[in-house]
Amino acid sequence: MSETVYSASKSRSNRPGWSVSFRHPLRNDARGKPGLRIRRGLGTTDDAEADELVEEMNTLLRDRTWWNANKRVDAERMFSKAIVDAFYDELQAGRQDPEGLREELIILPNAVDGYSRVLFVGTTGAGKTSLLRQLIDSDPDEDRFPSTAPAKTTIADIEIVQSEGPFQAVVTFFTEFQIQASIEECIADACSAARENAPEDKIAERFLNHRDQKFRLSYVLGGWREVENKADETDEFSFDEETEASTDGQEEGGLGHEERARNRKVLEGILSRIAALSEKAVDRLASDLGIESGTPKGPDREAVEELIEEHFEGYLMEDEGFHELVHDVLEHVRERFNLIDEGSLERHRSGWPKRWWLETGDRRQFIDQIRWFSSNFWPHFGRLLTPLVCGIRAKGPLFPAFTQAPPQLALIDGQGLGHTPDSTSSVTTHITRRFDHVDVILLVDNAQQPMQAAPLSVLRSVASSGHSAKLAVAFTHFDQIRGPSLRTSADKRNHVMASVLNALSNLRDTLGVPVTRNIEQDIDERCFMFGGVERSLKRLPGRAADYMREELSGLVDFCEKAILPPPPPEARPIYDPTGISFAVRDAVSKFQGPWLARLGLSGYEGVRKEHWTRVKALNRRIAGELDDEYDTLRPIADLVARMTEAVSRFLDNPIDWTREPEDDKERHAAIAEVRRAVSTEMHEFALQRLVEQHLAEWREAYALRGRGSTFVRARAIRGIYDEAAPLPDAVMPPPSKQFLGEVRRIVTGAIDGSGGEVRLTEDG
Repeated sequence: MSETVYSASKSRSNRPGWSVSFRHPLRNDARGKPGLRIRRGLGTTDDAEADELVEEMNTLLRDRTWWNANKRVDAERMFSKAIVDAFYDELQAGRQDPEGLREELIILPNAVDGYSRVLFVGTTGAGKTSLLRQLIDSDPDEDRFPSTAPAKTTIADIEIVQSEGPFQAVVTFFTEFQIQASIEECIADACSAARENAPEDKIAERFLNHRDQKFRLSYVLGGWREVENKADETDEFSFDEETEASTDGQEEGGLGHEERARNRKVLEGILSRIAALSEKAVDRLASDLGIESGTPKGPDREAVEELIEEHFEGYLMEDEGFHELVHDVLEHVRERFNLIDEGSLERHRSGWPKRWWLETGDRRQFIDQIRWFSSNFWPHFGRLLTPLVCGIRAKGPLFPAFTQAPPQLALIDGQGLGHTPDSTSSVTTHITRRFDHVDVILLVDNAQQPMQAAPLSVLRSVASSGHSAKLAVAFTHFDQIRGPSLRTSADKRNHVMASVLNALSNLRDTLGVPVTRNIEQDIDERCFMFGGVERSLKRLPGRAADYMREELSGLVDFCEKAILPPPPPEARPIYDPTGISFAVRDAVSKFQGPWLARLGLSGYEGVRKEHWTRVKALNRRIAGELDDEYDTLRPIADLVARMTEAVSRFLDNPIDWTREPEDDKERHAAIAEVRRAVSTEMHEFALQRLVEQHLAEWREAYALRGRGSTFVRARAIRGIYDEAAPLPDAVMPPPSKQFLGEVRRIVTGAIDGSGGEVRLTEDG
């Protein structure tokens, strides 16, 4: 195989002057292959000087001895600063630690500091962010912070520390590489829509709103249609008369006509280039494969669609015009940071924003500025930075109006769980990794309906990981429960609690009777009912407001008391490790079965085959080290969930105790300690087994193209799962022995570390 030749060229961008474009030999692209395309400003408008700088980059790219971070000092003596920065800043980029960046400026206090950390978890639209507003006295009409919506709003973590003193905020951002990858997908989707001869509005929608609804360029670049701007992702479920009348975009500092017109012109230019790229790729389809444009028909339609889409995407990725457009859009995104006129913006050496910081004694200024990073308010479309934000940490006197003394809470709100009919769905590890580090896991659910798959998955995860003592449940829309027999608040509460107990009884087969019984014993005092949570307390009728204050006060009191340490159990469990192999077999079977169904390689009750584009999207994220999951496709979370559930059932049955527990409470506390230790270890174990040890195979699977590649990719992913989590059997090949041995080490280590004992019986 011939060695790849890397070269650089000069180009114009949105910046003044010339830029250098090149593929970085030591940075992987979104497919996980070397050659990430980079564009950096050269800081000159002179053609000759730009040519000299580009030649310097070519000299560096031709000589592999320079391809080492340790050579930067030598390179600074040989090459211009712009060239050295462009090459070595990217080489030294490394992995980002956004939580660490926030911690440097605002510490997230814990129980040692007298603070209770509260993690909000709930399905999209359940009302968890509205409840958070109540706890920080954020007016839904005047403040609109944090933003709410019935659909996905943002995936940023919002952390709020209630404290006396000035208002402080630190905002961290996704990496330039992550945003670039999302832009690539948006442009590719828009090109596909153009290939299908979709209307211009549809093409614009594909470009401005990512398929998974988490990344929205419309917030940053502006909406395509004014009517869409008003109906799309607003802070409330419906507009009042004042907002409805504000069509000139000037309301509350909205964009003026001139700025909207400039944004519109930029979007028109982008759509024109998308149409040209699509047409060029379609011509190649006709030339290379003899496939004409239009929707394929006939019995082989799905196979033909797959063939077209695979080749079409490949043609786009090979087109330098596609990458030029990606970087032009990225430049437009980068420009929006120049509009920040308050606070302090810190950048990486590459120029991409690192974090933003603000401190002020003015609450109004604080709210107005932080909304640029968290809002979804349509008059601000074209300036909002919300989709670029991975985390916001705020601190200050953000106290509720209904408490006598200011509470000491650190409130954490993240992405919604999403709605899924899949009963085997697992909670994202972005959430479950936090369980160890919080004092309260507040599940927010809609009281109008029985618990659905997503909140049930939270209950399963909390219980099997040993964190059930941290569980609280907040039911919203309590006021909207209707029924002839539900006349009083007591009637409604009994109705909701009956639904909760029914949900828990359905989990007995999964979690085991002892765990579910323990939750059932005190679940009533851990449940809180809220009505009108989306409205300010001062706007609620008298009796409703009094009821809400009482429930909110009860929730705050519960959260504050959560940091009081329970008495440590003196009784410790003793286990025969022989049973671990049976738990592993059960877990692997329940992990592999649903995934074979999702990949279309087998059937599994309650699990549907996933469309090949979603499987490929997951493959792309893992191959490019962008993420380890896509939407509801979460292999690591699934393996963690199935392993912790199976091990949890094993832990329910110790062969003996160091001394007999006094009651069920002590018994559960002792076993929960082991469960927590297992869960913590299992997250890193699953990541290593499924992803880190098989990155090369994930990249090979993503690189597959052509007819039948969907089936081949599915089999390749199955092969990864078979090696990463092999099913223990009577005949134990080395991979199975190693897997079982690692799990046994984790479980026995957790038992020993928690004061228990591991003892082989005569039968074992």
